[in-house]
Amino acid sequence: MKNTTKWMVRPILLAAVMTAFAMPFETMAAPASTPSTLNEAAVSYHTEVVDGIKVFYREAGPKNAPTVLLLHGFPTSSHMFRNLIPKLADRYHVIAPDYPGYGQSDQPAMDKFNYSFDHLASIVDKFTAQLGLSKYAIYVQDYGAPIGYRLASAHPEKISAIVVQNGNAYNEGIDNPFWEPIKAFWKNKSEANAAKLRPVLELNATKWQYTEGFRDPSHHVSPDTWILDQAYMDRPGNKDIQIELFYSYGSNPPLYPAWQAYFRKHQPPMLIVWGKNDKIFPAEGATPYLRDLPNAELHLLDTGHFALEEDGEEIGTLMHNFLDRKVKP
Repeated sequence: MKNTTKWMVRPILLAAVMTAFAMPFETMAAPASTPSTLNEAAVSYHTEVVDGIKVFYREAGPKNAPTVLLLHGFPTSSHMFRNLIPKLADRYHVIAPDYPGYGQSDQPAMDKFNYSFDHLASIVDKFTAQLGLSKYAIYVQDYGAPIGYRLASAHPEKISAIVVQNGNAYNEGIDNPFWEPIKAFWKNKSEANAAKLRPVLELNATKWQYTEGFRDPSHHVSPDTWILDQAYMDRPGNKDIQIELFYSYGSNPPLYPAWQAYFRKHQPPMLIVWGKNDKIFPAEGATPYLRDLPNAELHLLDTGHFALEEDGEEIGTLMHNFLDRKVKP
């Protein structure tokens, strides 16, 4: 008769070993009812359906903390905030959506969706309402400024503070060579004028936005940034969307007086962190804020358009200091 004892013992030993190894992990795990700081700061990824459009967003931090809404620029997405979000999420509830046509959000066809700043702002406004965000600070950069300022002027009671990073609300900020062909397009929406703008949508121009005016882009800026942005723009139909939004940007300067009136009347706490070497929104667009908001805090940083890439640590520290003083739980 065969000796089967050894085969019977092995499963018992295996079970004992597995139990022994499992116990420390169970002991170390934080209880579900009391999440650790690490878990609270971890970024999670979601979609919210707004008017039939899937809006992707990143979220981090305790939901009962004051909310900070991060609004990205062109041609990027909430990916631009990937390093900033964990820096804020220890004390703040951070939300960063992608607009329709950007990042991981839906890109509806142009005959199905009106790509304008009014419409993008409406989508973001409904998005915040659906998430139950009744009060929040906003971080606006580039395209995020005309979207965020539409929200702020429509709902001043919802805005606890504003952080501006190379986002414009004054004519001085677009009085430079970069805007000349775009302004010509506003005056005459012809295919010939549109064709002059299409090189801005190619890889060399996208890389330029991440390298021009930076102290040391080869060491401070990941090539993933412009490669990812370009991949999104290279999707079928996306460059036509971008051209349409170049045209729609012409709807923003006529609103500058209304936004400036909002600043003067409501005096929202404002932190201005500006890459002073930006060739799109140069420092001439930063200082006029002080005319309407004399208590605003201005920091001109020795970097370019996407200042978070090179000075994210400093911006995160400045934001923490500012929000801790200005935004009440």
